[in-house]
Amino acid sequence: MYDFIVVGTGAGGAVLAGRLSEDPDVRVLVVEAGEADTAPEIEMPAAAGALMRGRYDWDFSSETEWELDERVVPVPRGRVVGGTTVLNGTIYTRGQRRDYDTWAAEHGATGWSSDEVLPYFKLAEDYEHGADDYHGAGGPLTVAHSRSRHPLCAAFVEGAVQAGVPRNDDFSGAVQEGAGWFQLMQRDGRRLSAAKAYLHPALGRPNLTLLTSTHVTRILFDGRRATGVETWRDGAVERHHAGEVLVCAGAIQSPQLLMLSGLGPAEHLRSFGIDVLEDLPVGQNLMDHNNLTVVAKTDEESLISAFTPENVALYEREGRGPLTSNAAEAGAFLRVKPGEEEPDFELHGINVGYRGPNIITEHGISIAGYPTYAASRGTVTLRTTDPFSKPRIQHNYLTAEEDVVTLRAGIRRIFEIFEAPAIASIVTGFYDRPADDSDAAVDAFVRRRAECGNHHAATCGMGAVLDERLRVRGVEGLRVMDASSMPTLVRGNPTGVIIAMAEKASDLIRGIDRTSAPAATAAGA
Repeated sequence: MYDFIVVGTGAGGAVLAGRLSEDPDVRVLVVEAGEADTAPEIEMPAAAGALMRGRYDWDFSSETEWELDERVVPVPRGRVVGGTTVLNGTIYTRGQRRDYDTWAAEHGATGWSSDEVLPYFKLAEDYEHGADDYHGAGGPLTVAHSRSRHPLCAAFVEGAVQAGVPRNDDFSGAVQEGAGWFQLMQRDGRRLSAAKAYLHPALGRPNLTLLTSTHVTRILFDGRRATGVETWRDGAVERHHAGEVLVCAGAIQSPQLLMLSGLGPAEHLRSFGIDVLEDLPVGQNLMDHNNLTVVAKTDEESLISAFTPENVALYEREGRGPLTSNAAEAGAFLRVKPGEEEPDFELHGINVGYRGPNIITEHGISIAGYPTYAASRGTVTLRTTDPFSKPRIQHNYLTAEEDVVTLRAGIRRIFEIFEAPAIASIVTGFYDRPADDSDAAVDAFVRRRAECGNHHAATCGMGAVLDERLRVRGVEGLRVMDASSMPTLVRGNPTGVIIAMAEKASDLIRGIDRTSAPAATAAGA
């Protein structure tokens, strides 16, 4: 019998496991469907692309996305200790103040305003430049700038500035708007997954147990109280019991697990013969940043030529050199539509020809971009009642006119940056571009090239499925803490946000407060 069972070891689960097990009087079981994260390539930032669609990836795909020329898009999700923090680009951003203030004011997420969340960002963080009004030092999560500083990423930053974007050295500081180098979740030039930051340091504790290669098939209930989980491990069904179950399986699989356990849209569950324990909008409101990457050709050296014996030796010996690159080392937040007060478009400057999740095997420089606010809404639904089957993922990209208009304006801005001297001087052509600058041509380009942003969120959001303490409505002993818990997707890369949310969640669960509300907060919080 455990006090807590944590399902999943990604950005939410790793934090909860590490923090809750700090109390020697509680017993914590962590269950992960994937294998251990011991392979050396997992830590190498430049190897992230090679991990996708392989043994560490659930390798999901969407249903037909009708507004993307009826294409099916890949949906990478980590199947390994560390979850998707093993596959992602290690980028650390926080979104905008209004994200959190809207959660608190309009979505019933009392206690989650920007003023109340900032202290948890700072508590989690070990910022390489030390603590200040916007950053913390001494926390488990190292936040650093790239040690690579690839010339192609430098060209992107200079090109953006030449195109009129202000320079910004800290997207999580006083303002988000501007172009500069991303802060990264890396330590000594190596990927710092949530598991490396929070779970591994805790595994020596006698009150913490980790089960890998163990698939949770359903949540167990006694009446309306969650009492544990049923798992499949080594060909056998096992049951594990706890005082509270904490589901941290991500925005795709947390709703799948809840629905298989009788929590979800009643009509949908009954169509599969599942007894409805509570009628909830689980799996609805799926949000993702609809990303589009413009790939240019260049004769300059890109990341594809970095895997030399000399660079491998430099990486292994000192944690330096091009293999510490996360590819998207630089970025920008900018306003592309008239009248916007805050950035409505995010860019990634990438030192390789990238068309997610595939790398083009010729030298290239890419600029990826997406609307910071995802207006279109999708769903995660069951395909079958088999817990090993892949759920149906329907993004409904571009079904909201706001997304169409913002992407159209953002794509035009990307080509303006490509025309800036710093980039234009090294570009020899494009793999694809709009036929002309008309709305119709730009929209056609978006439909044939837009893809998954890998920032899925809000499928079990506070205010709809969860209360402000992350408890599933209508039942007891069950919480959800991952990207699905967000009422709406933040305007930025979400991993650092999930970690801060989980830091706050650990306090809510334990009934403590490790922070004090600051008098003034950051625009980046």
